[in-house]
Amino acid sequence: CSTVSSQGTMSWAQKRIRGVLLDITGVLYNGSSEGGVAIEGSVDAVRRLSEAGVPVRLCSNETSITRQGLVDKLNSFGFSINLEHLFSPAPAVKRVIAERGLRPYIVVAKDAVGEYDSQEEPFDSVVLTDAQEAFSYENMNKALKVLQASPKPVLIALGKGRYYLDKGEMALDVGAYAKALEYATGLQAEVVGKPAPTFFNAALADMGVAADDAVMVGDDLENDVGGSQACGIRGVQVRTGKYMPKDEENKKVTPDGRVANLAEAVDVILEQWKNY
Repeated sequence: CSTVSSQGTMSWAQKRIRGVLLDITGVLYNGSSEGGVAIEGSVDAVRRLSEAGVPVRLCSNETSITRQGLVDKLNSFGFSINLEHLFSPAPAVKRVIAERGLRPYIVVAKDAVGEYDSQEEPFDSVVLTDAQEAFSYENMNKALKVLQASPKPVLIALGKGRYYLDKGEMALDVGAYAKALEYATGLQAEVVGKPAPTFFNAALADMGVAADDAVMVGDDLENDVGGSQACGIRGVQVRTGKYMPKDEENKKVTPDGRVANLAEAVDVILEQWKNY
């Protein structure tokens, strides 16, 4: 699919672009049974943005491994990513835990356990991360019991995605498990990460870029595109990762543009960048 023909996609780049936010999974790489593979053209696309001097921040809800582990994985694919340019819900939720004095039961994947401070019982709250296999019946039932027993229960989810592409197949995301606990307890989960405005605004502030001068490129129509648009950021969807043709019929969220992949988005961004 060409950039111009998709749906007036060039219009999203007619206004100046001073900063770019990129999702990771489904935009830079796809998971696989061997650990993952870079999406064609994505390594070169990120390199071209860097060489042109375009401010870039990676905004991902991926919390199945530590942030350093994610950076190491990306760099093993050929990227050159700095940890300080990665925005993840993990640091933000740790601040929330500390500021509010919570003792959460954290449902977390084994590769990400080191990201969080250990908590001792009695637990008074629950944090759901991108836990993958740790979303077992035993762990989810324990989370339910913690929330039922707490006099002031708090449920926090690091994102609200419904599903994502993993090893070539769609897999349930953290939002689905959060909805299960919401249904069981009557609570409303607090979201830390995309699509929460505080998440996008923190990345913008770090770049020193205003919302209307930024573009978010992602594969998730609701959380990447819709979340960024709610903050005044242009949202562009790639036709890679979890993208599905039915996304183009979605009446709730209309992206500012769609492109075949990150490489195509960067072609458009750099064409605009050199004119300012």
